[in-house]
Amino acid sequence: MNHLSHLFLAQPTVPSRVGNLLGDFARGVSFDALPEPVHQGLQNHWSVDRFTDQHPEVRASKALFSAKRRRFAGIALDVLYDHFLIRHWSAFAAIPFDQFVDDAYDDLEDGLEMMPEPMADVVERIVDQDWFGAYADLEQVGFALDRIAQRVRFKNEFAGVIEEIRAHHDALEIHFLMFLPALIRHVRESRLEHPVPNEADETWHWIRYNPGH
Repeated sequence: MNHLSHLFLAQPTVPSRVGNLLGDFARGVSFDALPEPVHQGLQNHWSVDRFTDQHPEVRASKALFSAKRRRFAGIALDVLYDHFLIRHWSAFAAIPFDQFVDDAYDDLEDGLEMMPEPMADVVERIVDQDWFGAYADLEQVGFALDRIAQRVRFKNEFAGVIEEIRAHHDALEIHFLMFLPALIRHVRESRLEHPVPNEADETWHWIRYNPGH
């Protein structure tokens, strides 16, 4: 899962959002020095990644990519799943997408001092360039994946993977829609973070939970 999806599955607090993104920048971080809510968010990130990598719908998605690009299929799906989450936002979220993004950006900016420098640099670019807004456009997803391909330090054929995504778009979208409710259920049942309650319940009040979706 990519940055937006990890934030979607975090608690709506600064420490949780920092922790749930930290998993992608954790090399060299002293985990013992982390505040407990940040550490819980990091544990949630790792749990989400493990569940995602092992899920049959995700494995079926990876199998749709050609042999020359399958090595990078997980990276492609990370970004694509953010796109699909935005595309189906109202089915899974109880607050508008723009409101969620504004709140998340505010919290990430408030948490910059809690982040290792490489993470803070990326987060500032996410906010300044509105990466999450850009992921609503499939063309922008293609551009983002091509930029990732350029950063790979060995010769590869990952660039242009958006053409394979277009060719299998409907099947990939169906796999995502089958997978995400299971992931939400996994996060809820794991309870690695203490939920922020509203007056009605003790669950994530901005996430719709519909096992039959």
